[in-house]
Amino acid sequence: MKRVISLSILLIMLLGSASLSAQTGTKFGHINTNELLRLMPGREEAQAEIERYARDLEQTFAEMQNEFQTKYQEYLENQETFSQLVRQSKERELQSLNERIMEFQESAQQDIMEQEQRLLNPIIERAREAISTVAREHGYTYIFDTSGGSIVFWENGDNIMPLVREELGI
Repeated sequence: MKRVISLSILLIMLLGSASLSAQTGTKFGHINTNELLRLMPGREEAQAEIERYARDLEQTFAEMQNEFQTKYQEYLENQETFSQLVRQSKERELQSLNERIMEFQESAQQDIMEQEQRLLNPIIERAREAISTVAREHGYTYIFDTSGGSIVFWENGDNIMPLVREELGI
């Protein structure tokens, strides 16, 4: 329902803008930023580094889980022979290890996001700057991103992908 309303509003804005465009000389362009980012130099290397980093964290996580499973299995097999004090100590140890695993998982997810930002933000910013430069140099008032699929129609817009690729040298 929200999507239909959003598309209706966007369509009304586009139709209104098209008539305004004809009167004021407004120039529209469009680009698929997902396609542009796939073409950006350095993106593949950044993505590979992020994936390597994530694999290293996953390996550490798996080792921690294996340690927990081993200790838990040992506890289950021997719990009848443990004294009350030893049983409580083993249970606290298992609980502590489980908490560390959960903390590690949360921290790892945050670290991966920070790594992505650190490596991909400069690439995204270069793309954004190139789009802005092309838009200014060629007199565009609006540039729409078609990668989200929210633009349903355009008649008088230009695909600026070739111009942006030229600006970036790709």
